[in-house]
Amino acid sequence: MKIFFSQAEASPEIIEEDFSPIDLKESIRKTRQALEIAYAGFDNALESDLIDSYIYEINALQKRYQHLTELAALQPADQEKNLYQHSPIRALVSHVFG
Repeated sequence: MKIFFSQAEASPEIIEEDFSPIDLKESIRKTRQALEIAYAGFDNALESDLIDSYIYEINALQKRYQHLTELAALQPADQEKNLYQHSPIRALVSHVFG
C-alpha cells in the first residue's frame, strides 16, 4: 500500500503510476516481508494503541498471505518448465517422444 502526503511547497509535477498487474510470486514475497516488518514493530511497541494497531495489521496481512497462497495453489503447475530446468536429456526425450 502506498500513502502519499501533499506538501505546500511540493512541485506540481505529474507523477505516473504503474498499475500493471503484479506477479503472484512477487505479491506473496512482498506480503511476507510486510508481515516480518509488522512482527518486528509489534515486538518493539510499548503503547497499547500501537500494539493494537500492529495486531490488526498482522491479522490483515496473514489473511492476505493465506489468500495469495491459495491462489498460487490453484494455478496449474508449469510442468514443461520444470522438465527443462533440471536436465537437458529430459528436455530432449520430452521433445522427441512428447
